[in-house]
Amino acid sequence: MQLWTAFLQTGWVGKAVLTILLIFSILSWATMLIIARRFRRSFAASRRFIAAFRKAKRLVDVQAATGATQHSSLVGLFKAGYAEIEAQIAHAHGAQTIRSLDSVERSLLRASRIEASRLSRYLPFLATTAAATPFIGLFGTVWGIMAAFQGIGQTGSTNLGVVAPGIAEALVATAAGLFAAIPAVYFYNAMTQRVKVFASEMDDFAMEFLNIAERNFT
Repeated sequence: MQLWTAFLQTGWVGKAVLTILLIFSILSWATMLIIARRFRRSFAASRRFIAAFRKAKRLVDVQAATGATQHSSLVGLFKAGYAEIEAQIAHAHGAQTIRSLDSVERSLLRASRIEASRLSRYLPFLATTAAATPFIGLFGTVWGIMAAFQGIGQTGSTNLGVVAPGIAEALVATAAGLFAAIPAVYFYNAMTQRVKVFASEMDDFAMEFLNIAERNFT
């Protein structure tokens, strides 16, 4: 109730600043939930896929199991590498060999970048929120202080009742900016680290896939 009263006491600039910060905060929390859900689904699907991959005796068996684990970032790598192997075998006129392991590696690398980009989708918005909202709040703070000094100049009094509305506007804007920025910067750093973990897992899987391709198709 005190925050709502302070909001009502602010001028139109303060209300605009607080509204913008509220929108940033709502969107950033929605982004966090979306990315966290994406990471959970990808992690769980990757665990199931890697178990099926290591259990299968043939790559074609793994191909049949990708439908149930499509949210895994490793599935994208497997499909890219398997497609390249099939294309090379098709051009080998029936021979079950591949001519270029480097081409398979390049396909895996490209798929890895695509999957990393998919996992980090919307993540830059958290960085934007963390960087922009403190300055938006600071603008509201400066404006509130200016309003407070203007009130002092008009009345010639430093009575608390004169300066309180402007100070309240300034403090609320500062608090709102921090409220939007702190969760955004924390989750941005945490989720960026998770993307690095996923990227490391994709690198490991790519090496494992190349080893199998070299043993069976060269």
